[in-house]
Amino acid sequence: MEAERLIAAGRRALADSRGALDVMAEAWQAQALARAVGSRLALCGPMELRSEARALGEIGAGCSALDHPTVISGGARAAQLSGIGEVRPTLAGLALLLGEAGIALVGVACDTGEDGLYWQCIEAMDAADESLDRVHGMLRRLAEREREPERARERDGPCGIRGPAPSAAGP
Repeated sequence: MEAERLIAAGRRALADSRGALDVMAEAWQAQALARAVGSRLALCGPMELRSEARALGEIGAGCSALDHPTVISGGARAAQLSGIGEVRPTLAGLALLLGEAGIALVGVACDTGEDGLYWQCIEAMDAADESLDRVHGMLRRLAEREREPERARERDGPCGIRGPAPSAAGP
């Protein structure tokens, strides 16, 4: 399934979550999807995003919360990732999902009286926050790349000549 559709499905599932365990499971689903998107972009995304994408693909790897029964029973949505259409909208959607997951986790952490669940929420919030930082970094790089042709035109003279305009008197 294409990344944007998986992100939309994740956002709907997170919004429909009822109870702390459902929110936790959806937060880790979001993190798994962020890792999958990062890994895919590290392999075949734009060159200027690959190091940041590689780091995104490694965040939260090996976390025990992915062994949560809700995640296991439904499987990781990220395993269905078949491709990434357009990079910018995918990253923008992923940023929304990770932000929403972080907010939902804050609610769970504030409402729980269970020490173990609280610390799982803190771990998940840290992973979502770090992933969100990486995604924002990639979005900034894309914006810089899009502005570069504009800057090149500004550096060119009025006739498309780089550098100082030649004088009429000659050298």
